[in-house]
Amino acid sequence: LLVMFNKAVLSSYNFPFANVITLSQMVFSFIILYAMKSLKMISFTTSESLSSSNNSAVFVSFRTLVQTLPLALTYLLFMVVTMEAVRGINIPMYTTLRRTVVAFTMVTEYFLSGQIHSRFVVGSVGIIIAGAFVAGARDFTFDSYSYSVVFIENMCKALYLASVSRIVVICGPILFLWSLLRGDLQTTLNFPYFFYPGFQVVMLLSCAFTFFINYIVVLNTTINSALTQAICGNLKDVFTSGFGWLLFGGLPYDLFNILGQVLGFLGSCLYAYCKLQGK
Repeated sequence: LLVMFNKAVLSSYNFPFANVITLSQMVFSFIILYAMKSLKMISFTTSESLSSSNNSAVFVSFRTLVQTLPLALTYLLFMVVTMEAVRGINIPMYTTLRRTVVAFTMVTEYFLSGQIHSRFVVGSVGIIIAGAFVAGARDFTFDSYSYSVVFIENMCKALYLASVSRIVVICGPILFLWSLLRGDLQTTLNFPYFFYPGFQVVMLLSCAFTFFINYIVVLNTTINSALTQAICGNLKDVFTSGFGWLLFGGLPYDLFNILGQVLGFLGSCLYAYCKLQGK
């Protein structure tokens, strides 16, 4: 659903500022987090008790900001590149190419923590990648720029997933200053659909789903692993591809494209089976 709402804002309404969408999503998340902290439902550190979480003089300590800066920059780049990728490519091929993130995640995990996966897991990931290449080989709407942006997104997401279990993401002020200096915020006020109810609803839903999906991604990555989260994302892509093709089109029917997407889905299922069996 998040991909659909982002695609609607960027393509259906032709909103030109991906930075503003990302900033809106972060502001929405900050408001929800602050409200939950004020209601003593959550705390921001393990040493902070819920009973005292409302008495903190600062939202986040300076030490935490310094520690999270590298991950914040990675996440920020990932979000902005994601918007650009969604804008320039049809939804079915976007989800298909994004499956290659599992390969980047495996490499990143190896270099960051030395984690080595079994040959069964590597084989299932190989099937996923093969499916992506088979599907992409028959994409008649091929755009080298858009494809490159998707692969850059995958690299950013791999680094983000491999690091997210260690530190929290704080990067809203950076994006705010960048958007302000570029003039995106001022120009957004003159956007012809800015006060259009349909546009506002789509933007609001995009922000809401971003908050919830980020929470679930962090939780799943912390409890399981970065690679598991990457595979879980692939499993839902079959639904994203179908709905994206129905709502936005852009990808003519082709046997090889369907075959590639089926291979990717089967690879994801094989990985899930290997993890359940402890392989």
